[in-house]
Amino acid sequence: MIDALVTVIVVVACLGAICALAAARVVKQYERGVVFRLGRLRSDIRGPGFTMIAPAFDRLHKVNMQIVTMPVPAQEGITRDNVTVRVDAVVYFKVVDPAEAIIAVEDYRFAVSQMAQTSLRSIIGKSDLDDLLSNREKLNQGLELMIDSPAVGWGVHIDRVEIKDVSLPETMKRSMARQAEADRERRARVINADAELQASKKLAEAAAQMADTPSALQLRLLQTVMAVAAEKNSTLVLPIPVELLRFLEKGPQPLEAGRTEEKREGAAEREAIPAAASAASGREGRSARPVPTLTEREPEPRRTVER
Repeated sequence: MIDALVTVIVVVACLGAICALAAARVVKQYERGVVFRLGRLRSDIRGPGFTMIAPAFDRLHKVNMQIVTMPVPAQEGITRDNVTVRVDAVVYFKVVDPAEAIIAVEDYRFAVSQMAQTSLRSIIGKSDLDDLLSNREKLNQGLELMIDSPAVGWGVHIDRVEIKDVSLPETMKRSMARQAEADRERRARVINADAELQASKKLAEAAAQMADTPSALQLRLLQTVMAVAAEKNSTLVLPIPVELLRFLEKGPQPLEAGRTEEKREGAAEREAIPAAASAASGREGRSARPVPTLTEREPEPRRTVER
Protein backbone atom coordinates (compact mmCIF):
# COMPACT_ATOMS: atom_id res chain seq x y z
CA MET A 1 0.00 0.00 0.00
CA ILE A 2 2.70 2.38 0.94
CA ASP A 3 4.66 1.44 -2.18
CA ALA A 4 1.68 2.22 -4.40
CA LEU A 5 1.18 5.58 -2.70
CA VAL A 6 4.84 6.45 -3.16
CA THR A 7 4.61 5.48 -6.81
CA VAL A 8 1.57 7.72 -7.34
CA ILE A 9 3.29 10.62 -5.62
CA VAL A 10 6.38 10.18 -7.78
CA VAL A 11 4.29 10.02 -10.95
CA VAL A 12 2.33 13.13 -9.99
CA ALA A 13 5.55 14.96 -9.19
CA CYS A 14 7.02 13.99 -12.54
CA LEU A 15 3.88 15.11 -14.34
CA GLY A 16 3.92 18.37 -12.40
CA ALA A 17 7.55 18.93 -13.29
CA ILE A 18 6.85 18.21 -16.95
CA CYS A 19 3.91 20.60 -16.94
CA ALA A 20 5.95 23.27 -15.21
CA LEU A 21 8.69 22.92 -17.78
CA ALA A 22 6.14 23.07 -20.58
CA ALA A 23 4.51 26.19 -19.11
CA ALA A 24 7.72 28.05 -18.38
CA ARG A 25 8.75 30.72 -20.90
CA VAL A 26 11.57 33.28 -21.00
CA VAL A 27 11.08 36.55 -22.85
CA LYS A 28 14.23 38.47 -23.73
CA GLN A 29 14.79 42.14 -23.04
CA TYR A 30 14.23 43.22 -26.65
CA GLU A 31 11.12 41.04 -27.09
CA ARG A 32 7.48 41.13 -26.05
CA GLY A 33 5.19 38.14 -25.64
CA VAL A 34 1.68 37.93 -27.11
CA VAL A 35 -0.45 35.14 -25.59
CA PHE A 36 -3.34 33.41 -27.38
CA ARG A 37 -5.60 31.28 -25.17
CA LEU A 38 -7.76 28.91 -27.16
CA GLY A 39 -7.24 31.18 -30.19
CA ARG A 40 -8.23 34.40 -28.45
CA LEU A 41 -5.79 37.20 -27.79
CA ARG A 42 -5.05 37.89 -24.14
CA SER A 43 -4.94 41.56 -23.28
CA ASP A 44 -1.81 41.32 -21.18
CA ILE A 45 1.44 41.58 -23.08
CA ARG A 46 4.21 39.61 -21.44
CA GLY A 47 7.26 41.67 -20.72
CA PRO A 48 10.89 40.54 -20.58
CA GLY A 49 11.82 37.90 -18.05
CA PHE A 50 10.32 34.62 -16.82
CA THR A 51 6.62 33.97 -17.47
CA MET A 52 4.18 31.05 -17.28
CA ILE A 53 1.42 29.93 -19.62
CA ALA A 54 -1.12 27.12 -19.64
CA PRO A 55 0.63 24.35 -21.61
CA ALA A 56 -2.41 22.90 -23.30
CA PHE A 57 -4.39 26.09 -23.81
CA ASP A 58 -1.99 28.99 -24.37
CA ARG A 59 0.32 29.89 -27.24
CA LEU A 60 3.04 32.49 -26.77
CA HIS A 61 4.29 34.53 -29.77
CA LYS A 62 7.43 36.57 -29.30
CA VAL A 63 7.77 39.84 -31.22
CA ASN A 64 11.13 41.54 -31.75
CA MET A 65 11.04 45.20 -30.73
CA GLN A 66 14.45 46.14 -32.14
CA ILE A 67 14.92 48.49 -35.08
CA VAL A 68 15.02 46.44 -38.25
CA THR A 69 17.25 47.45 -41.17
CA MET A 70 15.66 46.37 -44.42
CA PRO A 71 17.34 47.03 -47.79
CA VAL A 72 14.99 47.90 -50.63
CA PRO A 73 15.96 46.28 -53.96
CA ALA A 74 16.93 48.61 -56.79
CA GLN A 75 13.89 49.90 -58.62
CA GLU A 76 14.05 51.13 -62.22
CA GLY A 77 11.82 54.00 -63.25
CA ILE A 78 11.49 57.10 -65.41
CA THR A 79 11.77 60.49 -63.79
CA ARG A 80 9.53 63.45 -64.51
CA ASP A 81 12.07 64.79 -67.03
CA ASN A 82 12.12 61.43 -68.91
CA VAL A 83 15.41 59.97 -67.64
CA THR A 84 15.66 56.25 -66.87
CA VAL A 85 17.31 55.62 -63.49
CA ARG A 86 17.79 52.79 -60.99
CA VAL A 87 17.37 53.73 -57.34
CA ASP A 88 17.82 51.61 -54.24
CA ALA A 89 17.14 52.53 -50.62
CA VAL A 90 17.16 51.25 -47.05
CA VAL A 91 14.32 51.36 -44.50
CA TYR A 92 14.68 51.50 -40.71
CA PHE A 93 11.55 50.51 -38.78
CA LYS A 94 10.46 48.93 -35.50
CA VAL A 95 7.36 47.38 -33.96
CA VAL A 96 5.55 49.63 -31.48
CA ASP A 97 2.42 47.47 -30.97
CA PRO A 98 3.17 43.72 -30.77
CA ALA A 99 -0.50 42.71 -30.84
CA GLU A 100 -1.27 44.66 -34.02
CA ALA A 101 1.90 43.38 -35.67
CA ILE A 102 0.64 39.81 -35.11
CA ILE A 103 -3.08 40.32 -35.77
CA ALA A 104 -3.34 43.13 -38.37
CA VAL A 105 -0.91 41.72 -40.94
CA GLU A 106 0.29 38.24 -41.77
CA ASP A 107 3.97 39.17 -42.15
CA TYR A 108 4.80 42.75 -41.30
CA ARG A 109 8.36 42.50 -42.66
CA PHE A 110 7.17 41.43 -46.10
CA ALA A 111 4.43 44.07 -46.04
CA VAL A 112 6.88 46.85 -45.22
CA SER A 113 9.25 45.63 -47.96
CA GLN A 114 6.55 45.68 -50.64
CA MET A 115 5.25 49.06 -49.53
CA ALA A 116 8.80 50.48 -49.66
CA GLN A 117 9.33 49.24 -53.24
CA THR A 118 6.01 50.66 -54.40
CA SER A 119 6.63 54.01 -52.73
CA LEU A 120 10.14 54.20 -54.19
CA ARG A 121 8.80 53.73 -57.73
CA SER A 122 6.20 56.39 -57.09
CA ILE A 123 8.72 58.89 -55.76
CA ILE A 124 10.97 58.33 -58.80
CA GLY A 125 8.14 59.17 -61.20
CA LYS A 126 7.26 62.37 -59.30
CA SER A 127 10.80 63.74 -59.07
CA ASP A 128 13.33 65.27 -61.45
CA LEU A 129 16.83 63.96 -61.95
CA ASP A 130 18.35 66.99 -60.23
CA ASP A 131 16.19 66.33 -57.15
CA LEU A 132 17.31 62.70 -57.00
CA LEU A 133 20.94 63.77 -57.12
CA SER A 134 20.98 66.88 -54.94
CA ASN A 135 17.75 67.14 -52.91
CA ARG A 136 17.69 63.73 -51.27
CA GLU A 137 16.66 64.95 -47.82
CA LYS A 138 13.29 66.10 -49.11
CA LEU A 139 12.79 62.86 -51.05
CA ASN A 140 13.68 60.80 -47.98
CA GLN A 141 11.06 62.60 -45.92
CA GLY A 142 8.42 62.12 -48.61
CA LEU A 143 9.28 58.45 -48.94
CA GLU A 144 9.11 58.00 -45.17
CA LEU A 145 5.63 59.52 -45.03
CA MET A 146 4.40 57.32 -47.89
CA ILE A 147 5.57 54.13 -46.15
CA ASP A 148 4.61 55.16 -42.62
CA SER A 149 0.97 55.96 -43.45
CA PRO A 150 -0.20 52.35 -43.96
CA ALA A 151 2.36 50.91 -41.54
CA VAL A 152 0.76 52.66 -38.57
CA GLY A 153 -2.20 50.26 -38.73
CA TRP A 154 0.21 47.31 -38.62
CA GLY A 155 1.75 48.38 -35.33
CA VAL A 156 4.97 49.37 -37.12
CA HIS A 157 6.73 52.73 -36.99
CA ILE A 158 9.04 53.80 -39.82
CA ASP A 159 12.05 55.39 -38.18
CA ARG A 160 13.73 56.69 -41.34
CA VAL A 161 14.26 55.98 -45.04
CA GLU A 162 17.46 56.68 -46.95
CA ILE A 163 18.11 56.60 -50.70
CA LYS A 164 21.44 54.83 -51.14
CA ASP A 165 22.38 55.01 -54.80
CA VAL A 166 21.09 56.47 -58.05
CA SER A 167 22.38 54.68 -61.15
CA LEU A 168 22.37 56.68 -64.39
CA PRO A 169 22.82 55.52 -67.99
CA GLU A 170 26.30 55.88 -69.48
CA THR A 171 25.12 58.44 -72.05
CA MET A 172 23.67 60.60 -69.29
CA LYS A 173 26.92 60.36 -67.32
CA ARG A 174 28.92 61.53 -70.32
CA SER A 175 26.49 64.40 -70.95
CA MET A 176 26.70 65.53 -67.34
CA ALA A 177 30.49 65.33 -67.45
CA ARG A 178 30.59 67.54 -70.56
CA GLN A 179 28.21 69.99 -68.95
CA ALA A 180 30.32 70.20 -65.80
CA GLU A 181 33.50 70.65 -67.85
CA ALA A 182 31.91 73.45 -69.89
CA ASP A 183 30.72 75.17 -66.71
CA ARG A 184 34.21 75.00 -65.17
CA GLU A 185 35.77 76.34 -68.37
CA ARG A 186 33.27 79.21 -68.44
CA ARG A 187 34.09 80.16 -64.85
CA ALA A 188 37.81 79.98 -65.61
CA ARG A 189 37.41 82.30 -68.60
CA VAL A 190 35.34 84.77 -66.60
CA ILE A 191 37.94 84.82 -63.81
CA ASN A 192 40.75 85.26 -66.35
CA ALA A 193 38.92 88.11 -68.08
CA ASP A 194 38.28 89.81 -64.74
CA ALA A 195 41.96 89.49 -63.87
CA GLU A 196 42.95 90.98 -67.23
CA LEU A 197 40.56 93.89 -66.69
CA GLN A 198 41.98 94.65 -63.26
CA ALA A 199 45.54 94.32 -64.55
CA SER A 200 44.82 96.69 -67.45
CA LYS A 201 43.40 99.28 -65.05
CA LYS A 202 46.48 99.06 -62.85
CA LEU A 203 48.78 99.27 -65.87
CA ALA A 204 46.91 102.34 -67.11
CA GLU A 205 47.37 104.00 -63.72
CA ALA A 206 51.05 103.08 -63.72
CA ALA A 207 51.50 104.45 -67.26
CA ALA A 208 49.84 107.72 -66.30
CA GLN A 209 52.09 108.00 -63.23
CA MET A 210 55.22 107.25 -65.26
CA ALA A 211 54.21 109.78 -67.91
CA ASP A 212 54.35 112.49 -65.25
CA THR A 213 57.81 111.36 -64.10
CA PRO A 214 59.87 109.96 -67.02
CA SER A 215 62.70 109.02 -64.69
CA ALA A 216 60.46 106.35 -63.12
CA LEU A 217 60.45 104.47 -66.43
CA GLN A 218 64.25 104.44 -66.45
CA LEU A 219 64.29 103.13 -62.88
CA ARG A 220 61.83 100.42 -63.85
CA LEU A 221 64.05 99.46 -66.76
CA LEU A 222 67.07 99.19 -64.48
CA GLN A 223 65.11 97.04 -62.01
CA THR A 224 64.13 94.69 -64.84
CA VAL A 225 67.79 94.43 -65.92
CA MET A 226 68.82 93.65 -62.34
CA ALA A 227 66.14 90.96 -62.05
CA VAL A 228 67.30 89.30 -65.25
CA ALA A 229 70.99 89.58 -64.34
CA ALA A 230 70.42 88.05 -60.88
CA GLU A 231 69.75 84.65 -62.40
CA LYS A 232 72.66 82.50 -63.54
CA ASN A 233 71.96 82.29 -67.23
CA SER A 234 73.49 83.28 -70.52
CA THR A 235 70.96 85.96 -71.35
CA LEU A 236 72.46 89.23 -72.58
CA VAL A 237 70.35 92.33 -71.94
CA LEU A 238 71.02 95.57 -73.81
CA PRO A 239 68.90 98.41 -72.46
CA ILE A 240 67.82 100.88 -75.14
CA PRO A 241 66.61 104.34 -74.15
CA VAL A 242 62.98 104.98 -74.75
CA GLU A 243 63.79 108.31 -76.43
CA LEU A 244 65.72 106.44 -79.11
CA LEU A 245 62.71 104.26 -79.79
CA ARG A 246 60.53 107.33 -80.08
CA PHE A 247 63.04 108.91 -82.47
CA LEU A 248 63.08 105.77 -84.56
CA GLU A 249 59.30 105.80 -84.65
CA LYS A 250 59.25 109.44 -85.85
CA GLY A 251 62.27 109.10 -88.21
CA PRO A 252 60.73 107.04 -91.02
CA GLN A 253 57.90 109.54 -91.44
CA PRO A 254 60.00 112.35 -93.12
CA LEU A 255 61.81 109.77 -95.22
CA GLU A 256 58.53 108.41 -96.42
CA ALA A 257 57.30 111.96 -97.14
CA GLY A 258 60.46 112.67 -99.17
CA ARG A 259 60.05 109.46 -101.08
CA THR A 260 56.46 110.41 -101.82
CA GLU A 261 57.54 113.82 -103.14
CA GLU A 262 60.21 112.19 -105.29
CA LYS A 263 57.66 109.78 -106.68
CA ARG A 264 55.33 112.67 -107.48
CA GLU A 265 58.13 114.68 -109.24
CA GLY A 266 59.15 111.59 -111.23
CA ALA A 267 55.59 111.07 -112.33
CA ALA A 268 55.30 114.73 -113.34
CA GLU A 269 58.52 114.50 -115.32
CA ARG A 270 57.33 111.35 -117.05
CA GLU A 271 54.08 113.12 -117.93
CA ALA A 272 55.96 116.26 -119.17
CA ILE A 273 58.28 114.35 -121.53
CA PRO A 274 55.47 113.13 -123.87
CA ALA A 275 53.96 116.66 -123.92
CA ALA A 276 57.31 118.22 -124.89
CA ALA A 277 57.85 115.59 -127.54
CA SER A 278 54.45 116.30 -129.07
CA ALA A 279 55.15 120.09 -129.09
CA ALA A 280 58.55 119.62 -130.75
CA SER A 281 57.03 117.43 -133.41
CA GLY A 282 54.47 120.17 -134.10
CA ARG A 283 57.20 122.79 -134.55
CA GLU A 284 59.20 120.53 -136.81
CA GLY A 285 56.08 119.98 -138.92
CA ARG A 286 55.55 123.70 -139.31
CA SER A 287 59.21 124.36 -140.18
CA ALA A 288 59.28 121.58 -142.75
CA ARG A 289 56.69 123.23 -145.02
CA PRO A 290 58.13 124.10 -148.59
CA VAL A 291 58.98 127.78 -149.40
CA PRO A 292 57.01 129.06 -152.43
CA THR A 293 59.00 130.27 -155.53
CA LEU A 294 58.80 133.68 -157.16
CA THR A 295 56.37 132.45 -159.74
CA GLU A 296 54.25 130.80 -157.16
CA ARG A 297 54.05 133.90 -154.99
CA GLU A 298 50.98 136.05 -155.33
CA PRO A 299 51.60 139.51 -156.82
CA GLU A 300 51.58 142.27 -154.34
CA PRO A 301 48.98 144.97 -154.95
CA ARG A 302 50.41 148.18 -156.38
CA ARG A 303 49.90 151.37 -154.57
CA THR A 304 48.47 154.30 -156.58
CA VAL A 305 49.60 157.77 -155.80
CA GLU A 306 47.07 160.48 -156.33
CA ARG A 307 48.31 163.63 -157.66
